[in-house]
Amino acid sequence: MESFATLKQELVYHRQFQTRKEARQDIFEYIQVWYNRKRRHSALGYLSPEQFENKGQCRMAA
Repeated sequence: MESFATLKQELVYHRQFQTRKEARQDIFEYIQVWYNRKRRHSALGYLSPEQFENKGQCRMAA
């Protein structure tokens, strides 16, 4: 199981959410937009999805 200490340090502890809906939306965006794109995945050769896609695009251009 992954730790979400970074999520708490970078988002939750620095914000005062007015509603649970607002908190849910911000946390969803953090995970889907930032975390999942930047996190390294072992299945992708320890590259982030963004790096993996860029690597594939470079190969296609060559």
